Amino acid sequence: MSFVPPDHPRFLSLMYRERLVEKFKEGVVVAQGLIAHGRGEAFDYILGEQTIPPALEAEKAAAALLKLARKPVISVNGNAAALVPGELVELSKALNAPLEVNLFYRSEERAKRIAELLKAHGAEEVLWRPDQELPGLSSERRRVSSKGIASADVVLVSLEDGDRTEALKRNGKKVIAIDLNPFSRTSLTADITIVDNVIRAIPNITKFVKAMSEREAEEALERFDNARNLREVVKWIKKWLDAKTSELL
Repeated sequence: MSFVPPDHPRFLSLMYRERLVEKFKEGVVVAQGLIAHGRGEAFDYILGEQTIPPALEAEKAAAALLKLARKPVISVNGNAAALVPGELVELSKALNAPLEVNLFYRSEERAKRIAELLKAHGAEEVLWRPDQELPGLSSERRRVSSKGIASADVVLVSLEDGDRTEALKRNGKKVIAIDLNPFSRTSLTADITIVDNVIRAIPNITKFVKAMSEREAEEALERFDNARNLREVVKWIKKWLDAKTSELL
């Protein structure tokens, strides 16, 4: 990390890259996760590396749904654990919701390392030994915990793949997705899609969870429309592209 000069205009972005590389070497992140992060970074660049208003609205709705849920569960993969371990633990405690390690590229050793990383940041319990399978899914993500995703009514997933989002929905669960790509299958399938970087999204959700009353949560959900919100995100992207195009003329 010392190779990144503090005065670099994209210092924070580069520092998060370094963190991912470090956790890749430790076996928390897989090589494919580095590729996925780069794809997300491209969208984040277009958003100005900021939480745009539609994303903030989605984060508030996500907090509302989590707060009103019977049994919310926070799903964690390698990239999320590497980027925001302490923030995930804080959200888990604010909701009294379990953290569950769920991986596409799964091994017992990797799942254990992610659980240990979360515990090192204050998590009291992390579900990482699955004992059930999610019907209609063939990847390793089908392996879930009966104390977590299997019995959840609302699942928060970050940096997600579309197959599991569709499977969760088919099994009657509400899905909140954090995905910088508004055109992905995950974004189009989730009940609430947050088009924001996970490093900003998780703290924002936690802030809303702590400040929101039950009545405010109900009102936030009544106002929220995911399809409309995604359209607003795309408008922001188009506005950014139009501005950059004008600069080149």
